[in-house]
Amino acid sequence: MSSPKTISRRLTIAKAMAEAIGQEMAADPSVLVMGEDIAKLGGVFGTTTGLLDRFGPDRVRDTPISETAFIGAAVGLAAAGMKPIVELMFVDFFGVCMDAIYNLAAKQSYFSGGQVTCPMVLMTSVGGGYGDAGQHSQCLYATFGHLPGMKVVIPSNAYDAKGLMLAAIRDPNPVIFMYHKALQGMGWLGTVKGSITDVPEGDYVVPIGKAKIVREGNDLTIVSLGAGVHQALDVAKTLAAEGVDAEVIDLITIAPLDRETILASVAKTGRLLVIDDDYLSYGIGAEVIASVCENPDIRLKAPPRRIGYPDIPVPFTPVMEHYVLPNAEKLLEGAKLMMETTK
Repeated sequence: MSSPKTISRRLTIAKAMAEAIGQEMAADPSVLVMGEDIAKLGGVFGTTTGLLDRFGPDRVRDTPISETAFIGAAVGLAAAGMKPIVELMFVDFFGVCMDAIYNLAAKQSYFSGGQVTCPMVLMTSVGGGYGDAGQHSQCLYATFGHLPGMKVVIPSNAYDAKGLMLAAIRDPNPVIFMYHKALQGMGWLGTVKGSITDVPEGDYVVPIGKAKIVREGNDLTIVSLGAGVHQALDVAKTLAAEGVDAEVIDLITIAPLDRETILASVAKTGRLLVIDDDYLSYGIGAEVIASVCENPDIRLKAPPRRIGYPDIPVPFTPVMEHYVLPNAEKLLEGAKLMMETTK
């Protein structure tokens, strides 16, 4: 890996992803992009803007609305030595082509004894809050983190988005690259300001499988990912004004999960609060909490808590949707309850 150039610009996640893909396509002729509306339109969420003009239709291919067909084609291309980057607009659509994802892409290397790899990036949007109802608003982090043979990442800011994309393209394993709509930087969606960051022009990678401590603290560990990281940071500021020093961990990677960073933090603070906008049951929060509770060396001062999306389909009505979505207010309430509880 070369060192990134010192020149940085403030970019959105969408622009950072497009830049990373373009740089890797320029450096490696085996990299190509395919998906619905990714060529002339540049992707519904801006992830491939400008790539068609630079690399032409042979390497930037619009596909029919047939997810099973083009995901299957991508698996075959990867087996043949190419490095396909495929966009499937919404994670909700993965069910249409699930067999190609978890029975082929995820298991190809294992079944062949490592002789046939699957260097494929599958990027998709996640998250609700836009009145798009139950088939366009889910996160499904845990669904894919649960499946062996794949890596799953979700950046919370543009710097990490570029570095993660470069790492994902170069990885011999299939990587699911999830990006949250609220962070993408598309004007019609609105954007959390903290997701727009300085991004070096040059080459760098953000390691897959390594979490980041984005705020240090001693009283409480808050673990999150994607849009939840910004909610956690906002709550940490509020808590600081009340004398509570919260540490915030950005998971960055769902699979593999960086348990070591989580355990080290909770060993210091003695309190653990997890927020994510996937369904509450069997989710990331449960996995993080179980990892801590199973460790005999961790001394907890209060029972761990998790904030997530209730186990119901995402409502279409905006008032109902925002009522059930995880948010900073719910997180702050959970943090205060934890600080009031001492074991």
